[in-house]
Amino acid sequence: MSEPVRIGLLGRGTVGGAFAALVSERAEAVEAATGRRPEVVGALTRGEGDFSDILERSDLVVELLGGTDPARQYVLDALRAGRPVVTANKQLLAQHGEELFAEARAAGVQLRFEAAVAGAIPIIRVIQESFGVTEISKVFGIVNGTTNFILTEMAATGAPYEDVLSRAQQLGYAEADPTDDVTGADAAAKMAILARLAFHTPVTLEDVAFEGIEQVTPDDLAYAKELDLSLKLLGVAERREGGISVRVFPCFLYSGHPLAPVGGPFNAVMVEAPAITEVTMSGPGAGGPETASAVLGDVVSILAGDAPVHETRTTLPVVSDVTSSFYLHLEVADRPGVLAKITQVLGENEISVKSVVQRGIGDDARLVMVVHECLESRFASAVEEIARLEELRAAPRSIRVIEEEFV
Repeated sequence: MSEPVRIGLLGRGTVGGAFAALVSERAEAVEAATGRRPEVVGALTRGEGDFSDILERSDLVVELLGGTDPARQYVLDALRAGRPVVTANKQLLAQHGEELFAEARAAGVQLRFEAAVAGAIPIIRVIQESFGVTEISKVFGIVNGTTNFILTEMAATGAPYEDVLSRAQQLGYAEADPTDDVTGADAAAKMAILARLAFHTPVTLEDVAFEGIEQVTPDDLAYAKELDLSLKLLGVAERREGGISVRVFPCFLYSGHPLAPVGGPFNAVMVEAPAITEVTMSGPGAGGPETASAVLGDVVSILAGDAPVHETRTTLPVVSDVTSSFYLHLEVADRPGVLAKITQVLGENEISVKSVVQRGIGDDARLVMVVHECLESRFASAVEEIARLEELRAAPRSIRVIEEEFV
C-alpha cells in the first residue's frame, strides 16, 4: 500500500456526499495515477465534526459548504496551515478570490476550483493551463444550467416562466430558493472567476453587471422563433477598448451560433483568441456526481504536483458602455405613421433596423424588431423616448441579440 493522502471534507450535502462516494470508488485509480491513495478522514457538517480536528488530521482540504461564511475563514486557516485546498464555492472566489490566492501563494500551496464553474466542463484548467500564455480576447457561454433548462422548456412548450420554474424545482434542476440562478447572480460569480483567469486582472463580483430571466415572456420566445432566434442566459467576459467588459444577460442567438442548440440543463463555454480562433466546450453544468468528478480531478492535479499560478499581471479598467444588437418588443395602437415615428427615433439615435414583424390590428398591434449593433447607451435613450410616444400601450421590452453565427 502506498502512503495515503488524508482528505478533510467540509460539507457533506449533495456534492459532498457524492464526492465521498467517488473517492471510495476511484481510490485505486487515483493511486495508480499519482502513487497515493485518497481517503476521507473526517467530514464537517452543520451538526457534526470539528474543523480544528479535521484540519489537524488532513493532508488536503475539500471545501463544499457553499456561501462565504464560515467557508472563507476555514479556507484561509487551511491554507495558512499549509494544506492545499479544493473548493467548488463560486461566491467565495468571486468575492474573496484575491485574498485567497494571495494566501495560497504565501503558504506555497495550491488552491484549485475547477468545479466552481460549469460543472464537469474543465474550463478552468483549459484557461489557466492549456491557454496560460495565450492572449484570450473573449470568454463567454451558458454557465447556469437552471436558467438554460427554464428557457429551453419555455421555448418548447409555450408555458409561462412561473410554471416552468415550478417544474424545474420538481425535477431538481432549480433550488427551492432559485434567486441566485434566475437573477443572474450565480452566473455573474462564475464570470468573475473566468474573467480574472482569462485576462490576468483582478475581477470581483462587484465588477460584473448582471440581469436575469424573470421578465422573459412566452411571447418573446414565440416571436424569436419567427426570427430564427433562440434565447439563452449568457455570460460574457471580453476585452473592450483597452479594458474589459464582464456581463450576464438574457440574449438571443441566431441558429448558426454554436451555443444556440445547447438546451436543457447543459452548459457550454467558448474561448476566443487570435491564436486559436475559437474553442467550444459543453457538458452537464450541475449535479452531485458531475461536480464531485470535477472536485476529484482537482485533487488528482494536486497529487500530481501541477501548480497553477494565480498572480495577476495587470489591472484593466471595466468598460460599462459597449455595443450590442437588440430585439425590441412594442405594443402599439395601429395608427397611421406609428412605425415611421419609431424608426425616426431610432434613426436620430444612430440605430438602424435589421428586421420587423407586425402582428394584430387596431389597439392590439405589436411591433417586434431587431436592430443592428449600436452603443447600449444610445439604445437605452431611444427606448426611453419611444416609451413616451402616445401610441405605446405598454412599456417596451428589449433583449440583446448576438449576431455572430460562425457558419
